[in-house]
Amino acid sequence: MSDTMDYEDVVANFDPVLGLEVHVELSTATKMFCGCPNAFGGEPNTHVCPTCLGLPGALPVVNGTGVESAIRIGLGLNCEIAPWCRFARKNYFYPDMPKNFQTSQYDEPIAVNGYLDVELGDGETIRVGIERAHMEEDTGKSSHVGGATGRIHGADYSLLDYNRAGVPLIEIVTKPITGTGRRAPEVARAYVTALRDLLRAMGVSDVRMDQGSLRCDANVSLAPKGSAEFGTRSETKNVNSLRSVERAVRYEMTRQAALLARGEKVVQETRHFQETDGTTSPGRPKETSEDYRYFPEPDLVPIAPSAAWIEQLRATLPELPWERRKRIQAEWNLTDEELRDLVNTGAADLVAATVDAGAPVDDARSWWVQYLTEQANSREAELAELPITPAQVARVIELVAEGTLTTKLGREVVQGVLAGEGDPDEVISARGLEVVSDDSALTAAIDEALAAQPDVVDKIRGGKVQAAGAIVGAVMKATKGQADAKRVRELILERCGVVG
Repeated sequence: MSDTMDYEDVVANFDPVLGLEVHVELSTATKMFCGCPNAFGGEPNTHVCPTCLGLPGALPVVNGTGVESAIRIGLGLNCEIAPWCRFARKNYFYPDMPKNFQTSQYDEPIAVNGYLDVELGDGETIRVGIERAHMEEDTGKSSHVGGATGRIHGADYSLLDYNRAGVPLIEIVTKPITGTGRRAPEVARAYVTALRDLLRAMGVSDVRMDQGSLRCDANVSLAPKGSAEFGTRSETKNVNSLRSVERAVRYEMTRQAALLARGEKVVQETRHFQETDGTTSPGRPKETSEDYRYFPEPDLVPIAPSAAWIEQLRATLPELPWERRKRIQAEWNLTDEELRDLVNTGAADLVAATVDAGAPVDDARSWWVQYLTEQANSREAELAELPITPAQVARVIELVAEGTLTTKLGREVVQGVLAGEGDPDEVISARGLEVVSDDSALTAAIDEALAAQPDVVDKIRGGKVQAAGAIVGAVMKATKGQADAKRVRELILERCGVVG
């Protein structure tokens, strides 16, 4: 019997319920409770100190910017900001948590009872309720060496890097998301996308899913059609791309439905998403809050943001992504369908930022929606995850417009930026990609091409000027695509004694 049920049968017989928990690493200069640098990478165990290593006698101090970011996130999610909240100790024993507890917030979070309006691909809007957003610290990172899967089972040994331990986190937890039916996977992806866009606009995180700055735990349960009770949920941990969020939810729906159809029970557990085939595999039984033995953190004072401080932070909120999209739709005279195309490809805000950097609207749209989208698809990555900035794209567009680059050379420059070779000007210098505009250099290449194809020369002189295209192609090949094709054609016709 199959391990999964056909998706159409799933949605015909069951109602899905989602709960999405998103962990966001903040872009503060230092960690949440100590002065160690908050920076991705670095040699293992170099961004550590007695506090984030949990050594005896070390005391934590709250990162003020981290608290401000938490409040701003809460406001952006239309939450109520608690007038008084405090940290708690979440106790569990695992090697990546050096203190054997995580400093988090339990029953007294900083932000509660909000919502985020999420637009789907066809323009329908779903309101996702926000249960809470609370502050905590990240854990270290375990690397399991010697096995076939990269997991602890079958590994020869494990290595621990505590550079990430203590990095500021905000965990954003939705209320149960019901009534989405067959669109549940799409809603999950759209929610994480909208949340990512909001956080990026606020400047509180780089939201790099590929680096773990934003991670989603996807809770899924099924109930028979018409049932008032929720089913038993599974939690797929640390899903790290928008595409994978959608795939994980869809797979869990088909897996759980097959279990229920066979009369078996869904186990409440954590699961791991497999990028290779889009399936999930069992992790560990899912703990309850009682298992963590929460109690108030005795080494940190409560936080009581004043109403005046909250309003000061509210005033710092930027133009929100959906508000910006409405503005640019009017400014660029886009139809609803054209705007949705930009949004659905993930290009809307990137195009807007490229325009803000000085590029014409049409050129910015063309580069992001066409060539850069192709590059993202070939990498199976989201457009925003490409390692190129709107300012860099705007610079390439500028160089093409002024004739320093052809479109083809511009694409080569973009490839260099994506490969980590530096900014566009650095790539041009290193690869020698500027357009050959010296007429004397072009004339030498043209004369060589004309001499090699006398029959084409006769056609041009006989009035078939379109035949010049063959000579243009030969010259472009000889100059490795670095000649100005328009100027080459002009010179060819001149050399053949023809007025173009």
